[in-house]
Amino acid sequence: MYSKTRRTATALVRLCAVVLLASCASSAPWKNEPVGDEVNLAFILQNNLVFLPSATLDGRPARILFGSAAPRLLIDPKFGPPAATHSVQLNGRQSLQLTGTSLSLGGVADAVLGADAWGAHTIAVDYHAGLVIFQEKPIQPSQMAMFSFAHAASDMPMVNVLIDGRSVSAVVDTASPDTLVLPRGTARAGRTRAHVQLAAADFGMLDVRLADVTMPRVGNRVLSKFLVAIDYGRKQVGLWRDPRTAM
Repeated sequence: MYSKTRRTATALVRLCAVVLLASCASSAPWKNEPVGDEVNLAFILQNNLVFLPSATLDGRPARILFGSAAPRLLIDPKFGPPAATHSVQLNGRQSLQLTGTSLSLGGVADAVLGADAWGAHTIAVDYHAGLVIFQEKPIQPSQMAMFSFAHAASDMPMVNVLIDGRSVSAVVDTASPDTLVLPRGTARAGRTRAHVQLAAADFGMLDVRLADVTMPRVGNRVLSKFLVAIDYGRKQVGLWRDPRTAM
């Protein structure tokens, strides 16, 4: 069932080490247009990965992923050498000037757009509508399960997940096509099953991945059941169980 995404998941697990070494920017580097209350960016979910089809990198067409847990722009070295500043044109009106980090993405994508694109503001991912929504306003918590990552060891967005009845902190990772990726410890890398509950939603027994990661990571197979809001400035995550999407 998961064979189509196994190679993708293996390649993207290598993002974790780089993610832990960097930090988020403090302001959004938007160019060409003042940021209003809201900017909507269409995406396509392909192989359970969030691609921004309208985006270009340094004036060239590129396959760009949205990575909620990546602190900055990640660029595959096959696309080109790193530069002091890279231009990311998101659509016909919005562009970004970002510092990039070189990282092999295993042919999955040319680049990953990280948290420095949004600064200290809020983004929401509406999987059903296919939109990444940028806004300056804080998360409106009505009917949302709220999680704080203010005291987390890193700046990555985190939520609490019940795994086989045990509460663990897990990274919200839109660059993962999987359900959950768990630290394998002394176990063999591969797949296993676990009872997963998140934000009062009971997923029952899920097929999850065991890999060489330092902390659990929630991927798009689970996140896509929610509307996901991340306030990078206030270090909050809001999850709303989206009734438009079947469990």
